[in-house]
Amino acid sequence: MFSNSFDIITFGSATRDIFLRSKDFKLIDCADFVSGKAMALGAGSKVYLDDLIFASGGGGTNVAATFALQGLKTAYAGLVGEDAGGKDILEELKNLKISTDFVKKTSKAKTPYSIILSSGRERTILVYEGASHLLSESDIDWNKIKKTKWFYVSGLSGESSKLFEKIINFAADNKIKLAVNPGHDQLTNNLEILKKCLNKIDILIVNQEEASQITGVDYKDESALFKKFDGLVPGIAVMSKGPEGVAVSDGKKIYRAGIPRSGYLDRTGSGDAFGSGFSAAILRGESIERAIQLGTVNATSTVQQIGAKNGLLKKGEWGEWERVDVSGEDLAV
Repeated sequence: MFSNSFDIITFGSATRDIFLRSKDFKLIDCADFVSGKAMALGAGSKVYLDDLIFASGGGGTNVAATFALQGLKTAYAGLVGEDAGGKDILEELKNLKISTDFVKKTSKAKTPYSIILSSGRERTILVYEGASHLLSESDIDWNKIKKTKWFYVSGLSGESSKLFEKIINFAADNKIKLAVNPGHDQLTNNLEILKKCLNKIDILIVNQEEASQITGVDYKDESALFKKFDGLVPGIAVMSKGPEGVAVSDGKKIYRAGIPRSGYLDRTGSGDAFGSGFSAAILRGESIERAIQLGTVNATSTVQQIGAKNGLLKKGEWGEWERVDVSGEDLAV
C-alpha cells in the first residue's frame, strides 16, 4: 500500500488513552503537591463515572495524524506491545493512512496507557510508559527510513531517549530535515545532548519554560532569548506561550500571535496539534505566518473534543475560527 518514500516520518510514543470523567472527583487543597492541589476520591467508596472514553495518544502518533490529515505522505516509527492496545493503535494508524511499515511489536512490555481523571476543568493523568519507551537502535530499519524528506521527533523517554542523538545525526548525515519537540528526558537528564544537537534542527518547538532551560535566558526577555536561540538553531525556533499564544523566530524576525477566543473540553494533545500543524505548513513551503495560523487553529480545534486526535483538522478545513493576526518584528542585530 505504501512505498518507501515519505514526506515525513514521526518518532515518539504511541499510547492508549482512557478518559474518566466524574463530578465525584474532588479537587482539594494539599500541601504535599507542587500545585498545592490534589484530585481526591473517597477511600473505600464507589465512584460513579459520568463518561468513559477510549482514544489513542502519544506524541509520535498524534503528530503523524495531523500530517496525514494535512495530505502529507506519513509514516510512524515506534514500538507497541503484542496486546489488544497495540493492535488498536496499528488499526487506527492504517485507517488514518499512516504507514506502519516501521512499527515493531514487543513481548517485553504492554502498550503504553494513560488514564486521564477529569473533574471538569482540572485533570490528573496516570501513566504506564510501556513498550514505546523500550524502542532501541535495532528496532529501526535505518536503511529504509532515510527515504523521506523530514523527521518529526517528539519526546523520547526511558530506553528510547538513548536514540535521540542517533536520530538527529542520522537525519543530518542523510540530508533529512528535522522538526523536534523535545520531551522531559531531553530537557533534564539529556539537556547537554539536546544542546549539542540544536545546530542540526530545522524547526525547534518548545514552551516558555523549556526555552529558558535551553538558553539560560529568562523567557520574559524574548528579544534576548531569541537572539540566543538564533545562535544555536539554524532554522526556526518556536516558543509556545500558553494562553498568550506563540512567538517564533527565523533568525531575521520575531513573529507573534495570540490564540482564538474559545473554550475547551480537553487539553490533551494540544501541543502536538500546534507543533505538527505549524510544521505541516512549513513542509508544504508556506510562510511562517501561515504556519502559525494553521498550528493555532489545529490546536484550538483539538481541545474542543476529548482525545488528542479527534479534533484534528483535514487539509483545507479551518473550523469556525478566524485566522489569528501575526505580527513581525525585525530582530536587532
